[in-house]
Amino acid sequence: MVAHTTIVFIRYIMLALESRNGEDPRTIGNLFYICCDELQDISLVDALQRIFSLMERFLQEQLQLAEAEIRKLIDYLISNLPSFFKERLAACYCES
Repeated sequence: MVAHTTIVFIRYIMLALESRNGEDPRTIGNLFYICCDELQDISLVDALQRIFSLMERFLQEQLQLAEAEIRKLIDYLISNLPSFFKERLAACYCES
């Protein structure tokens, strides 16, 4: 009886695996990884730079702040960051 039960479960596992391979797009080889590989990871400094530039644009468009006030606010935020980020972000904002 144990052998019969084992064979039944093996057949069930094989049918379930075949069904999953046929229906689930994540199991088609490396297709899932190829689709998700197109997004590149960005560093924390790049993310902070994007956030500051979005904030700058928002302050200009929505609150109509002057360029000097926006620059003062961003400089204040950058000055309160750890030194590693300060140096990198200061270099990025000096270029623009």
